[in-house]
Amino acid sequence: MKKYRKISVLGMGYVGLPVAVAFGNLDEVVGFDINKERITELNGRYDRTAEISSEELAKTKVSFTSDVNQLRKADFHIVAVPTPINDAKHPDMEPLTTASRTLGTVIKKGDIVVYESTVYPGATEEICIPILERESGLTCGLDFHIGYSPERINPGDKKHTFVNIVKIVSAQDDETLEIIRDVYGRVVTAGIYVAPSIKVAEATKIVENVQRDVNIALMNQLALIFDKLGVDTNDVLDAADTKWNFLRFSPGLVGGHCIGIDPYYLAYRSAKSGYIPDLILMARSINNGLGNYIASRIIKIMLQTGYSPKDTVTILGLTYKENISDTRNTKVIDIINELHQYGATVQVNDIYADPDKVYAEHQIELVELSSLRPAKVVVLAVPHDDYLCRGWEWLLTLIRDQSGAVYDVKGKLDRDTVPTGIQVYRL
Repeated sequence: MKKYRKISVLGMGYVGLPVAVAFGNLDEVVGFDINKERITELNGRYDRTAEISSEELAKTKVSFTSDVNQLRKADFHIVAVPTPINDAKHPDMEPLTTASRTLGTVIKKGDIVVYESTVYPGATEEICIPILERESGLTCGLDFHIGYSPERINPGDKKHTFVNIVKIVSAQDDETLEIIRDVYGRVVTAGIYVAPSIKVAEATKIVENVQRDVNIALMNQLALIFDKLGVDTNDVLDAADTKWNFLRFSPGLVGGHCIGIDPYYLAYRSAKSGYIPDLILMARSINNGLGNYIASRIIKIMLQTGYSPKDTVTILGLTYKENISDTRNTKVIDIINELHQYGATVQVNDIYADPDKVYAEHQIELVELSSLRPAKVVVLAVPHDDYLCRGWEWLLTLIRDQSGAVYDVKGKLDRDTVPTGIQVYRL
Protein backbone atom coordinates (compact mmCIF):
# COMPACT_ATOMS: atom_id res chain seq x y z
CA MET A 1 0.00 0.00 0.00
CA LYS A 2 1.38 3.41 -1.02
CA LYS A 3 2.41 5.64 1.86
CA TYR A 4 1.26 9.22 1.41
CA ARG A 5 3.03 12.30 2.67
CA LYS A 6 1.70 14.08 5.75
CA ILE A 7 0.87 17.67 4.81
CA SER A 8 1.28 20.91 6.72
CA VAL A 9 0.29 24.31 5.38
CA LEU A 10 1.79 27.50 6.81
CA GLY A 11 -0.52 30.49 6.45
CA MET A 12 -4.30 30.18 6.76
CA GLY A 13 -5.22 33.10 4.54
CA TYR A 14 -6.92 33.34 1.15
CA VAL A 15 -4.36 30.94 -0.35
CA GLY A 16 -3.38 28.58 2.44
CA LEU A 17 -6.82 27.77 3.79
CA PRO A 18 -8.29 26.40 0.52
CA VAL A 19 -5.10 24.37 0.01
CA ALA A 20 -5.26 22.91 3.52
CA VAL A 21 -8.96 22.10 3.23
CA ALA A 22 -8.49 20.39 -0.14
CA PHE A 23 -5.83 18.07 1.28
CA GLY A 24 -7.78 17.78 4.52
CA ASN A 25 -10.68 16.23 2.65
CA LEU A 26 -8.42 13.20 2.10
CA ASP A 27 -6.11 12.94 5.10
CA GLU A 28 -5.15 14.71 8.32
CA VAL A 29 -3.44 18.05 7.68
CA VAL A 30 -1.74 20.55 9.98
CA GLY A 31 -3.03 24.06 9.28
CA PHE A 32 -0.65 26.54 10.91
CA ASP A 33 -0.96 30.29 11.41
CA ILE A 34 0.68 32.67 13.88
CA ASN A 35 -2.60 34.58 14.21
CA LYS A 36 -4.24 32.88 17.21
CA GLU A 37 -7.53 34.69 16.68
CA ARG A 38 -7.68 33.30 13.15
CA ILE A 39 -7.01 29.78 14.45
CA THR A 40 -9.75 30.13 17.07
CA GLU A 41 -12.22 31.22 14.40
CA LEU A 42 -11.33 28.34 12.10
CA ASN A 43 -11.64 25.83 14.92
CA GLY A 44 -15.07 27.34 15.50
CA ARG A 45 -15.87 26.65 11.83
CA TYR A 46 -15.84 30.30 10.81
CA ASP A 47 -13.81 31.67 7.90
CA ARG A 48 -13.78 35.47 7.90
CA THR A 49 -12.68 35.47 4.23
CA ALA A 50 -15.86 33.58 3.26
CA GLU A 51 -13.82 31.31 1.00
CA ILE A 52 -14.64 28.15 2.96
CA SER A 53 -18.10 27.43 4.38
CA SER A 54 -18.72 26.25 7.93
CA GLU A 55 -19.95 22.94 6.47
CA GLU A 56 -16.67 22.44 4.62
CA LEU A 57 -14.68 23.28 7.74
CA ALA A 58 -16.72 20.76 9.70
CA LYS A 59 -15.92 17.98 7.22
CA THR A 60 -12.23 18.63 6.65
CA LYS A 61 -9.52 16.83 8.62
CA VAL A 62 -7.38 19.94 9.10
CA SER A 63 -6.00 20.51 12.60
CA PHE A 64 -5.80 24.30 12.90
CA THR A 65 -3.03 25.39 15.25
CA SER A 66 -0.53 28.08 16.26
CA ASP A 67 1.69 25.52 17.94
CA VAL A 68 4.93 25.28 15.95
CA ASN A 69 5.64 21.82 17.32
CA GLN A 70 2.59 20.45 15.51
CA LEU A 71 4.48 21.02 12.25
CA ARG A 72 6.83 18.21 13.24
CA LYS A 73 4.05 15.74 12.45
CA ALA A 74 4.31 16.58 8.75
CA ASP A 75 6.97 15.75 6.19
CA PHE A 76 5.58 17.81 3.29
CA HIS A 77 5.29 21.51 4.15
CA ILE A 78 3.49 24.07 1.98
CA VAL A 79 4.30 27.73 2.65
CA ALA A 80 1.46 30.06 1.65
CA VAL A 81 2.10 33.31 3.50
CA PRO A 82 1.55 36.84 2.09
CA THR A 83 4.27 38.64 0.14
CA PRO A 84 3.35 42.35 0.29
CA ILE A 85 5.33 45.47 -0.59
CA ASN A 86 6.63 48.20 1.70
CA ASP A 87 6.13 51.95 1.51
CA ALA A 88 8.89 52.20 -1.10
CA LYS A 89 7.01 49.64 -3.23
CA HIS A 90 9.81 47.13 -2.73
CA PRO A 91 9.18 43.49 -1.79
CA ASP A 92 8.46 42.97 1.90
CA MET A 93 9.85 39.49 2.50
CA GLU A 94 9.32 39.51 6.27
CA PRO A 95 6.32 37.12 6.30
CA LEU A 96 8.22 34.71 4.05
CA THR A 97 11.48 34.85 6.00
CA THR A 98 9.60 34.49 9.30
CA ALA A 99 7.79 31.41 7.98
CA SER A 100 11.10 30.00 6.77
CA ARG A 101 12.71 30.55 10.18
CA THR A 102 9.76 28.90 11.88
CA LEU A 103 9.86 25.94 9.54
CA GLY A 104 13.61 25.64 9.89
CA THR A 105 13.25 24.88 13.57
CA VAL A 106 11.08 21.81 12.94
CA ILE A 107 12.00 20.24 9.61
CA LYS A 108 13.84 16.95 9.66
CA LYS A 109 15.68 14.68 7.27
CA GLY A 110 13.51 13.57 4.38
CA ASP A 111 11.12 16.55 4.57
CA ILE A 112 10.04 18.49 1.49
CA VAL A 113 9.21 22.21 1.58
CA VAL A 114 7.12 23.72 -1.22
CA TYR A 115 6.70 27.49 -1.43
CA GLU A 116 3.50 28.87 -2.96
CA SER A 117 3.96 32.52 -1.95
CA THR A 118 4.50 34.85 -4.90
CA VAL A 119 8.13 35.94 -5.21
CA TYR A 120 10.52 37.18 -7.88
CA PRO A 121 12.61 34.61 -9.78
CA GLY A 122 15.42 33.33 -7.59
CA ALA A 123 13.95 34.24 -4.19
CA THR A 124 13.24 30.67 -3.08
CA GLU A 125 16.80 29.52 -3.65
CA GLU A 126 18.56 32.77 -2.72
CA ILE A 127 16.57 33.73 0.41
CA CYS A 128 14.52 30.81 1.73
CA ILE A 129 16.98 27.92 1.43
CA PRO A 130 19.78 29.62 3.43
CA ILE A 131 17.32 30.38 6.25
CA LEU A 132 16.05 26.81 6.36
CA GLU A 133 19.61 25.46 6.42
CA ARG A 134 20.74 27.86 9.14
CA GLU A 135 17.78 27.21 11.42
CA SER A 136 17.70 23.44 10.93
CA GLY A 137 21.39 22.66 10.69
CA LEU A 138 20.51 20.47 7.71
CA THR A 139 21.70 20.63 4.11
CA CYS A 140 19.21 21.35 1.36
CA GLY A 141 19.35 18.84 -1.46
CA LEU A 142 20.83 16.22 0.85
CA ASP A 143 18.80 16.19 4.08
CA PHE A 144 15.67 17.99 2.91
CA HIS A 145 14.42 19.19 -0.46
CA ILE A 146 12.72 22.24 -1.96
CA GLY A 147 10.04 22.90 -4.53
CA TYR A 148 7.98 25.81 -5.75
CA SER A 149 4.37 25.82 -6.94
CA PRO A 150 2.83 29.24 -7.64
CA GLU A 151 -0.59 29.82 -6.10
CA ARG A 152 -3.43 30.62 -8.46
CA ILE A 153 -6.24 31.21 -5.98
CA ASN A 154 -8.79 33.79 -7.15
CA PRO A 155 -10.65 35.09 -4.05
CA GLY A 156 -14.41 35.12 -4.43
CA ASP A 157 -14.32 32.85 -7.49
CA LYS A 158 -16.35 29.72 -6.80
CA LYS A 159 -15.81 28.36 -10.31
CA HIS A 160 -12.02 28.47 -10.55
CA THR A 161 -10.87 26.91 -7.30
CA PHE A 162 -7.69 25.29 -6.05
CA VAL A 163 -8.68 21.82 -7.23
CA ASN A 164 -9.78 22.75 -10.76
CA ILE A 165 -6.99 25.11 -11.80
CA VAL A 166 -3.96 23.57 -13.52
CA LYS A 167 -1.19 23.33 -10.92
CA ILE A 168 2.36 24.30 -11.86
CA VAL A 169 5.06 22.44 -9.94
CA SER A 170 8.84 22.62 -9.84
CA ALA A 171 11.67 21.28 -7.70
CA GLN A 172 15.42 21.26 -7.29
CA ASP A 173 15.77 17.68 -8.57
CA ASP A 174 13.77 15.09 -10.51
CA GLU A 175 13.07 12.77 -7.58
CA THR A 176 11.60 15.59 -5.49
CA LEU A 177 9.66 16.83 -8.50
CA GLU A 178 7.93 13.47 -8.89
CA ILE A 179 6.91 13.44 -5.23
CA ILE A 180 5.54 16.98 -5.43
CA ARG A 181 3.72 16.11 -8.62
CA ASP A 182 2.11 13.08 -7.00
CA VAL A 183 1.13 14.97 -3.85
CA TYR A 184 -0.68 17.76 -5.68
CA GLY A 185 -2.08 15.30 -8.18
CA ARG A 186 -4.11 13.68 -5.41
CA VAL A 187 -6.31 16.77 -5.06
CA VAL A 188 -5.93 18.87 -8.22
CA THR A 189 -8.28 17.50 -10.87
CA ALA A 190 -7.35 19.99 -13.62
CA GLY A 191 -3.91 18.50 -14.16
CA ILE A 192 -0.29 19.17 -13.25
CA TYR A 193 2.16 21.19 -15.36
CA VAL A 194 5.85 20.61 -14.70
CA ALA A 195 8.00 23.73 -15.01
CA PRO A 196 11.64 23.16 -16.02
CA SER A 197 13.02 25.03 -13.00
CA ILE A 198 12.06 26.77 -9.78
CA LYS A 199 12.90 30.15 -11.30
CA VAL A 200 10.56 29.52 -14.24
CA ALA A 201 7.75 28.61 -11.86
CA GLU A 202 8.40 31.71 -9.75
CA ALA A 203 8.35 33.93 -12.83
CA THR A 204 5.17 32.38 -14.19
CA LYS A 205 2.88 33.70 -11.45
CA ILE A 206 4.30 37.20 -11.71
CA VAL A 207 3.96 37.23 -15.49
CA GLU A 208 0.31 36.20 -15.25
CA ASN A 209 -0.45 39.26 -13.15
CA VAL A 210 1.89 41.65 -14.97
CA GLN A 211 0.08 40.83 -18.20
CA ARG A 212 -3.30 41.68 -16.68
CA ASP A 213 -1.93 44.83 -15.07
CA VAL A 214 -0.47 46.15 -18.32
CA ASN A 215 -3.61 45.37 -20.32
CA ILE A 216 -5.90 46.97 -17.74
CA ALA A 217 -3.60 50.02 -17.70
CA LEU A 218 -4.10 50.32 -21.46
CA MET A 219 -7.87 50.21 -20.98
CA ASN A 220 -7.65 52.80 -18.22
CA GLN A 221 -5.59 55.11 -20.40
CA LEU A 222 -8.08 54.67 -23.23
CA ALA A 223 -10.85 55.52 -20.77
CA LEU A 224 -9.10 58.80 -19.91
CA ILE A 225 -8.75 59.62 -23.60
CA PHE A 226 -12.34 58.75 -24.47
CA ASP A 227 -13.62 60.72 -21.48
CA LYS A 228 -11.99 63.81 -23.01
CA LEU A 229 -13.57 62.98 -26.37
CA GLY A 230 -17.03 62.31 -24.98
CA VAL A 231 -17.00 58.65 -26.03
CA ASP A 232 -18.12 55.79 -23.80
CA THR A 233 -15.22 53.36 -23.35
CA ASN A 234 -17.36 50.28 -22.82
CA ASP A 235 -19.32 51.02 -26.00
CA VAL A 236 -16.02 51.08 -27.87
CA LEU A 237 -14.87 47.82 -26.29
CA ASP A 238 -18.20 46.12 -27.07
CA ALA A 239 -17.77 47.02 -30.73
CA ALA A 240 -14.09 46.06 -30.85
CA ASP A 241 -14.88 42.74 -29.20
CA THR A 242 -16.65 41.59 -32.36
CA LYS A 243 -13.23 40.98 -33.93
CA TRP A 244 -12.03 37.43 -33.32
CA ASN A 245 -8.56 38.35 -32.11
CA PHE A 246 -9.44 41.32 -29.91
CA LEU A 247 -8.42 40.76 -26.27
CA ARG A 248 -11.19 42.05 -24.01
CA PHE A 249 -10.03 43.78 -20.87
CA SER A 250 -12.05 46.41 -19.01
CA PRO A 251 -11.03 49.65 -17.31
CA GLY A 252 -11.26 49.83 -13.55
CA LEU A 253 -9.54 50.11 -10.20
CA VAL A 254 -6.67 47.66 -9.70
CA GLY A 255 -6.10 46.73 -6.06
CA GLY A 256 -5.69 43.61 -4.00
CA HIS A 257 -2.61 41.57 -3.26
CA CYS A 258 -1.92 40.10 -6.69
CA ILE A 259 -2.25 42.35 -9.73
CA GLY A 260 -1.56 45.48 -7.71
CA ILE A 261 1.50 44.02 -5.98
CA ASP A 262 3.25 41.33 -8.02
CA PRO A 263 4.54 43.64 -10.79
CA TYR A 264 6.64 45.46 -8.20
CA TYR A 265 8.41 42.20 -7.34
CA LEU A 266 9.51 41.68 -10.92
CA ALA A 267 10.37 45.37 -11.36
CA TYR A 268 12.50 45.30 -8.22
CA ARG A 269 14.46 42.24 -9.30
CA SER A 270 14.81 43.56 -12.83
CA ALA A 271 16.18 46.88 -11.58
CA LYS A 272 18.71 45.02 -9.40
CA SER A 273 19.84 43.25 -12.56
CA GLY A 274 20.41 46.59 -14.28
CA TYR A 275 17.28 46.86 -16.42
CA ILE A 276 14.47 49.32 -15.63
CA PRO A 277 11.13 47.84 -16.84
CA ASP A 278 9.52 51.09 -17.99
CA LEU A 279 6.34 49.56 -19.39
CA ILE A 280 5.57 47.63 -16.21
CA LEU A 281 6.20 50.66 -14.00
CA MET A 282 4.17 52.94 -16.26
CA ALA A 283 1.25 50.53 -16.13
CA ARG A 284 1.46 50.58 -12.34
CA SER A 285 1.50 54.38 -12.37
CA ILE A 286 -1.57 54.60 -14.62
CA ASN A 287 -3.55 52.13 -12.54
CA ASN A 288 -2.50 53.69 -9.25
CA GLY A 289 -3.69 57.10 -10.45
CA LEU A 290 -7.18 56.05 -11.50
CA GLY A 291 -8.82 56.58 -8.11
CA ASN A 292 -7.70 60.20 -7.97
CA TYR A 293 -8.90 60.74 -11.53
CA ILE A 294 -12.36 59.34 -10.75
CA ALA A 295 -12.62 61.61 -7.70
CA SER A 296 -11.69 64.70 -9.68
CA ARG A 297 -14.17 63.71 -12.37
CA ILE A 298 -16.90 63.40 -9.74
CA ILE A 299 -16.11 66.89 -8.44
CA LYS A 300 -16.31 68.30 -11.99
CA ILE A 301 -19.67 66.61 -12.46
CA MET A 302 -20.92 68.18 -9.23
CA LEU A 303 -19.76 71.62 -10.32
CA GLN A 304 -21.18 71.30 -13.83
CA THR A 305 -24.59 70.25 -12.51
CA GLY A 306 -24.78 72.99 -9.89
CA TYR A 307 -24.02 70.85 -6.82
CA SER A 308 -21.58 71.97 -4.17
CA PRO A 309 -18.24 70.09 -4.02
CA LYS A 310 -18.91 69.88 -0.29
CA ASP A 311 -22.18 68.03 -0.85
CA THR A 312 -22.68 64.43 0.25
CA VAL A 313 -21.28 61.64 -1.90
CA THR A 314 -22.26 58.01 -1.26
CA ILE A 315 -19.68 55.34 -2.03
CA LEU A 316 -21.03 51.83 -2.54
CA GLY A 317 -18.29 49.22 -2.11
CA LEU A 318 -14.87 49.39 -0.48
CA THR A 319 -13.35 45.95 -1.08
CA TYR A 320 -10.72 45.60 -3.78
CA LYS A 321 -13.13 43.69 -6.02
CA GLU A 322 -16.72 42.50 -6.03
CA ASN A 323 -18.29 39.82 -3.83
CA ILE A 324 -15.43 39.43 -1.36
CA SER A 325 -14.64 40.94 2.05
CA ASP A 326 -10.96 41.74 1.42
CA THR A 327 -10.11 45.45 1.68
CA ARG A 328 -6.33 45.02 1.46
CA ASN A 329 -4.80 47.49 -0.99
CA THR A 330 -8.23 48.64 -2.12
CA LYS A 331 -8.05 51.57 -4.51
CA VAL A 332 -11.51 52.81 -3.58
CA ILE A 333 -9.75 54.48 -0.67
CA ASP A 334 -8.01 56.77 -3.19
CA ILE A 335 -11.39 58.03 -4.39
CA ILE A 336 -12.51 58.68 -0.84
CA ASN A 337 -9.31 60.46 0.20
CA GLU A 338 -9.33 62.67 -2.89
CA LEU A 339 -12.97 63.61 -2.39
CA HIS A 340 -12.11 64.60 1.17
CA GLN A 341 -9.37 66.87 -0.22
CA TYR A 342 -12.09 68.74 -2.10
CA GLY A 343 -14.16 69.04 1.08
CA ALA A 344 -16.86 66.56 0.10
CA THR A 345 -18.87 64.75 2.75
CA VAL A 346 -18.38 61.05 2.03
CA GLN A 347 -20.43 58.16 3.40
CA VAL A 348 -19.33 54.61 2.62
CA ASN A 349 -21.18 51.32 2.63
CA ASP A 350 -19.91 47.84 1.89
CA ILE A 351 -22.13 44.84 2.55
CA TYR A 352 -19.17 42.42 2.58
CA ALA A 353 -16.43 44.28 4.45
CA ASP A 354 -15.97 43.94 8.21
CA PRO A 355 -16.65 47.36 9.81
CA ASP A 356 -14.14 46.91 12.65
CA LYS A 357 -11.39 45.84 10.26
CA VAL A 358 -12.16 48.70 7.89
CA TYR A 359 -11.91 51.23 10.70
CA ALA A 360 -8.66 49.71 11.98
CA GLU A 361 -7.09 49.72 8.50
CA HIS A 362 -8.53 52.90 6.97
CA GLN A 363 -10.17 54.89 9.81
CA ILE A 364 -13.44 54.80 7.91
CA GLU A 365 -16.74 54.13 9.63
CA LEU A 366 -18.96 52.09 7.33
CA VAL A 367 -22.60 53.16 7.22
CA GLU A 368 -25.40 50.59 7.16
CA LEU A 369 -27.54 50.61 4.01
CA SER A 370 -30.59 51.60 6.04
CA SER A 371 -28.70 54.56 7.55
CA LEU A 372 -27.38 56.10 4.33
CA ARG A 373 -28.51 59.70 3.90
CA PRO A 374 -29.83 60.64 0.44
CA ALA A 375 -27.00 62.16 -1.60
CA LYS A 376 -26.70 64.06 -4.85
CA VAL A 377 -24.00 61.70 -6.14
CA VAL A 378 -23.81 57.94 -5.70
CA VAL A 379 -20.65 56.11 -6.74
CA LEU A 380 -20.97 52.40 -7.49
CA ALA A 381 -17.29 51.74 -6.80
CA VAL A 382 -17.53 47.96 -6.35
CA PRO A 383 -20.42 46.23 -8.16
CA HIS A 384 -21.26 43.60 -5.57
CA ASP A 385 -24.05 41.33 -6.81
CA ASP A 386 -26.17 42.39 -3.84
CA TYR A 387 -26.08 45.97 -5.12
CA LEU A 388 -26.80 45.10 -8.74
CA CYS A 389 -29.74 42.81 -8.01
CA ARG A 390 -31.52 45.64 -6.17
CA GLY A 391 -31.72 47.66 -9.38
CA TRP A 392 -32.51 51.27 -10.14
CA GLU A 393 -35.60 51.40 -7.95
CA TRP A 394 -33.40 50.89 -4.90
CA LEU A 395 -30.62 53.20 -6.13
CA LEU A 396 -33.17 55.94 -6.58
CA THR A 397 -33.89 55.85 -2.83
CA LEU A 398 -30.25 56.79 -2.20
CA ILE A 399 -30.43 59.92 -4.35
CA ARG A 400 -31.72 63.16 -2.88
CA ASP A 401 -34.92 64.49 -4.47
CA GLN A 402 -34.66 61.62 -6.99
CA SER A 403 -32.44 63.73 -9.23
CA GLY A 404 -28.67 63.55 -9.27
CA ALA A 405 -25.72 61.65 -10.66
CA VAL A 406 -24.52 58.07 -10.47
CA TYR A 407 -20.89 57.24 -11.27
CA ASP A 408 -20.76 53.58 -12.31
CA VAL A 409 -17.04 52.80 -12.16
CA LYS A 410 -17.19 49.41 -13.92
CA GLY A 411 -20.17 50.14 -16.13
CA LYS A 412 -22.40 47.39 -14.69
CA LEU A 413 -25.70 49.25 -14.37
CA ASP A 414 -28.39 48.94 -17.04
CA ARG A 415 -28.41 52.19 -19.00
CA ASP A 416 -31.70 51.36 -20.76
CA THR A 417 -33.72 51.66 -17.55
CA VAL A 418 -32.17 54.76 -15.99
CA PRO A 419 -34.86 56.73 -14.12
CA THR A 420 -35.78 60.19 -15.35
CA GLY A 421 -33.65 62.90 -13.73
CA ILE A 422 -30.62 60.66 -13.14
CA GLN A 423 -27.38 61.25 -15.01
CA VAL A 424 -25.11 58.20 -15.34
CA TYR A 425 -21.35 58.45 -15.82
CA ARG A 426 -18.77 55.66 -16.16
CA LEU A 427 -15.22 55.02 -17.27
